[in-house]
Amino acid sequence: MKQKFNEQLRFLREEKNWSLEELSKKVQVGVEKLAQYENGDLTPSVQTVLKLSTVLEVPASNLMDGIQA
Repeated sequence: MKQKFNEQLRFLREEKNWSLEELSKKVQVGVEKLAQYENGDLTPSVQTVLKLSTVLEVPASNLMDGIQA
């Protein structure tokens, strides 16, 4: 079963033992916005997904599979 984007993002962040604040600094996206992504309240832009995938060291497709357009 595929995970949703928000679940995948939280899982990958927690796997690295990073707080939202740490991830925020690494991708230069506000903590509030990251929290909204993780809660499923907001969908990130493709540019943000690419930044997240780079920092989290996973292919962008692994994150984007969960985004329902």
